[in-house]
Amino acid sequence: MKDFTPLKRAFAPLAFVLLATTSGCYKLRGHYGGTQTFEPLARRVEATDVAVPAGYRVEAVAQGLTYPTGIAFDERGTPYVLEAGYSYGEVWTAPRLLRLEAGGRTSEVYVGGKNGPWTGVTYHDGAFYISEGGQLEGGRILRVSPQGQMSVVVDKLPSYGDHHTNMPVVGPDGYLYFGQGTATNSGVVGPDNADFGWLTRRRDFHDIPCQDITLTGENFVSENPLTEAKEDKITTGAYVPFGTTTTKGQVVKGQLPCTGAIMRVPLRGGQPELVAWGLRNPFGLAYSPDGRLFTTENAYDTRGSRPGYGCGDVLWEIKPGAWYGFPDYSAGQPMNTSDYETPKNDPKFLLAKHPQQPPKPAAVLGVHSSSNGFDFSRAAAFGHVGEAFVAQFGDMAPEVGRVYGPVGYKVVRVNPATGAVEDFVVNKGRTNGPASEISSAGLERPVAARFDHSGKALYVVDFGVMPMTEQGPSPRKQTGVVWKITKE
Repeated sequence: MKDFTPLKRAFAPLAFVLLATTSGCYKLRGHYGGTQTFEPLARRVEATDVAVPAGYRVEAVAQGLTYPTGIAFDERGTPYVLEAGYSYGEVWTAPRLLRLEAGGRTSEVYVGGKNGPWTGVTYHDGAFYISEGGQLEGGRILRVSPQGQMSVVVDKLPSYGDHHTNMPVVGPDGYLYFGQGTATNSGVVGPDNADFGWLTRRRDFHDIPCQDITLTGENFVSENPLTEAKEDKITTGAYVPFGTTTTKGQVVKGQLPCTGAIMRVPLRGGQPELVAWGLRNPFGLAYSPDGRLFTTENAYDTRGSRPGYGCGDVLWEIKPGAWYGFPDYSAGQPMNTSDYETPKNDPKFLLAKHPQQPPKPAAVLGVHSSSNGFDFSRAAAFGHVGEAFVAQFGDMAPEVGRVYGPVGYKVVRVNPATGAVEDFVVNKGRTNGPASEISSAGLERPVAARFDHSGKALYVVDFGVMPMTEQGPSPRKQTGVVWKITKE
């Protein structure tokens, strides 16, 4: 039986160092304990509990936020924060765009409806563009004026599943680019999707390819969470609704919009155009100083009918027309090898023909680290120009797979030219992890990192306290924080 280590075998020496320094003992980490609750929590926040490199300073500039996920700056440099309105655990609140005022106060700019999560925001030419995850009604991109007037840029995006419509960014060509996550973990609808809440609402929903694909005909037997009959079994294939089988050579027609892709639309709105596909959950999206588009991809979890083992999150350079490997490759490597096996599954290929060989990743990040929103340094006054600063939300073990110690819960600095990854903002102490778990008043779950217009300040959006209980995620309201890092 394989160990569920937090890093890929390809990085075994690094994995040993991290385990030795972060876990203390080699006991698999389970649930945090406690009862699932979403009630507000009094969170201690102390910048002195957060470690940054010598010569840098960290401070908390806003507290008491509920599920914050993004930050943007208007032409005056005023920061605006996004609150998601929905979180895993099936908890709903009002999604909000908030202006950060002096002294850490906030004021509402716009309040949305029950169609979260809002996952990202950017500001361009006098308007905010917000990615609305669309858990209930489908994904949308919203345009919101500073006065709170809203219009829809694009809607009816396939965003009812595990992953959502993600971070919008305006390209040098004047188009609005955004990510769209997949419906499932690895191409097959299973009982884990009922645990996420959406399968009972959308029994016909499944992944949608961006181009025609030919299936191998692999089918998977699982428990049926949609009936009360004990030990009821059901068989499901790839890219089809739950309980539907497939055959060898079966063709699934591609369509737009699709799941697992980067798409673009004109700023005035219109039909989505495909940029790149084969991405499991392209969450963060940002341009480098030299004008190249990059995304962070949340890799496969060890769950569901087709679990994947040891799949590291990825920083990709996005090249138009490229296919990045979902559902048969991880970080450019084929999934049908012993490296990705679990004790219960051998992840065979789902596609009989692959559109192309996936590109080489710019960097491979921690397994289950949930590497999300990021930005590139552009200012020598801050340092590390051309490197990406990636917020790592942290693992959701054991639901996503077993780990020895907490993975993520920090901001890492990534050199896309070499693939080197280094910690930049992390909790102090002998062990890393969410502050609430390690008796700290520092970081909980960083979800986005963004430089202000000057490039001299890096803002980190901290989603807040979210322990994993036996009943599932327990995101606590009013525990979100915005941190600011500057060079002294």
